Amino acid sequence: MSAGLKAFLQTSGHRVEQTLKHALADQSTAHALFAAMNYAALGPGKRLRPALVYAAARALGGEDAIALSHEAAAALECVHAYSLVHDDLPAMDDDDLRRGRPTCHIQFDQATAILAGDALQCQAFELLSASPLPAPLQVRVIGELARASGARGMVAGQAIDLAAVEQSLTLTQLKEMHRLKTGALIVASARIGALIGGANDAQLAAISRYAEAIGLAFQVQDDILDVTADTETLGKTQGADAARNKPTYVSLLGLDGARAEAQTLQAEAARALNDVAAGVDTVDTRVLQQLADYIVARSH
Repeated sequence: MSAGLKAFLQTSGHRVEQTLKHALADQSTAHALFAAMNYAALGPGKRLRPALVYAAARALGGEDAIALSHEAAAALECVHAYSLVHDDLPAMDDDDLRRGRPTCHIQFDQATAILAGDALQCQAFELLSASPLPAPLQVRVIGELARASGARGMVAGQAIDLAAVEQSLTLTQLKEMHRLKTGALIVASARIGALIGGANDAQLAAISRYAEAIGLAFQVQDDILDVTADTETLGKTQGADAARNKPTYVSLLGLDGARAEAQTLQAEAARALNDVAAGVDTVDTRVLQQLADYIVARSH
């Protein structure tokens, strides 16, 4: 990871964590619920989705767009955190370890974890409704996140994933599952940042292609790491997908084939970014490109 990207991720992470700490401050009698929400949303993590919000906003709108992005970045992290809490539950993937720590339902209990996930999802839209964005843009951003999170996006992908255990999927079916489960929220992050930055229709379409490519690349790399990295490095149980007989890019393409697929997606992302910046001197997509490179090169 370059020094510039490392500094950007640190700054982005600090910004979104400060917003989340304020939003998730315990002001009720439901102390265990707020403790679980904070545990899920503020634990160790890459903060990739908030970083995409900030990077896309800055690429198109400069530093001024950053100040309008804090609530949106935190909202994306809330939805992502909720999805992980629910994904880890015994009725779903039944994981005991997440980001090197006990999963939320292990640290607390199943009922508290379910409620924490529910509350984090609501918190996301509370944040967006209180954001300083102009009303028409605020409504559009809320719609972007709602569509990406629900039955036409992330939740649909999770449903397909659960139904695919012990089943055979084609590569096309696997890509569609991960386009929804992992990719939809990544695309929403980049699109929301781009909208805040003032993207026109052509730029928004190109940002979407970029994010679709890195969303799939993220999952391909996850599948590679599931068979090549150890549990301590991953921060979650190594080999969990294979143990559940879940279809992966490695199981369909082999390890070398999966690595080649990741490189192809990285190149697709770079081409899309060229279209974002085409003919506009003020657009700076360097951080977005560095994020794409990091997704493919990461070790956890």
